[in-house]
Amino acid sequence: MDLSIVIPLYNEQESLPELHRWISRVVTEMGITYEIIFVDDGSTDDSWTTIEQLHAEDPHVRAVRFARNYGKSPGLQTGFERALGAVVITMDADLQDSPDEIPELYRMIREEDYDVVSGWKKKRYDPLSKTGPTKLFNATVRFFSGIPLHDFNCGLKSYKNEVVKHIEVYNDMHRYLPYMAKMAGYGKIGELVVHHRPRKYGKTKFGMSRFVNGYLDLLVLWFMGTFGRKPMHFFGLWGSVMFFLGLIALLCVLGSKLYSLYHGIPARLVTDLPAFYLCLLAIVLGVLLFLTGFLGELIARQSPGRNTYALRDEI
Repeated sequence: MDLSIVIPLYNEQESLPELHRWISRVVTEMGITYEIIFVDDGSTDDSWTTIEQLHAEDPHVRAVRFARNYGKSPGLQTGFERALGAVVITMDADLQDSPDEIPELYRMIREEDYDVVSGWKKKRYDPLSKTGPTKLFNATVRFFSGIPLHDFNCGLKSYKNEVVKHIEVYNDMHRYLPYMAKMAGYGKIGELVVHHRPRKYGKTKFGMSRFVNGYLDLLVLWFMGTFGRKPMHFFGLWGSVMFFLGLIALLCVLGSKLYSLYHGIPARLVTDLPAFYLCLLAIVLGVLLFLTGFLGELIARQSPGRNTYALRDEI
């Protein structure tokens, strides 16, 4: 199969028929084999009923429904696991992503041999309260990842099939799929300016909390990418530094006390000195950090299992 289109959704029943017709027209004109995979993230409206109707009319439609709302990342992961196409394209179901971009996203993977192509909504139809934090967020991700993309959070992306099979999307990591692909060894990442359309139906499902969660997830991803395979290099290093600094400082405190006793100079009790407890604290923290690194090494050697999500239906 040539192309898989993965579409996670939550309460988008109004947009689904129009989106399906648009995708079908565009891809049929391309003359390639394809499938459309809808992942219903526990919608509480009639989205699943609409998807069942689309499946009955079009054999290209496949679908999965979660038993409850898990989030966009599990939806993408579930779609990636089922994708059969040589090229996998993701897009949102709210009609803000234009299916007219599909041919170029497909071509850049097949002909220019990109591993990942990320959409860039250069002109956005969002309020300043959303575009301002988004620019700051993208600048931060560029700094940490070293990938010169302008819009990491754009849902319109294309991938080689092997890329999506070698990454695991969890928590809210869907924002960092290019970064995760790079960490997995797929470093040829391109960008395509895409059209951003105003929302036609419903309302956005994401609040301002996504920016806070996004930064926390970025720190986790950066740490895992840098020290995930070698946690002792981080915890062991700083644990050793703290331990030896604390030990040297403690020896200085004790040496000063012994010197005063030897020469008959009045001196305070060691246990009355704040420096004594700071030294002990540094030593204890150093030991704890070192042990954390050691345990991290043991855990890192274990093969992690993929997350599982309760499915209600699949067609």
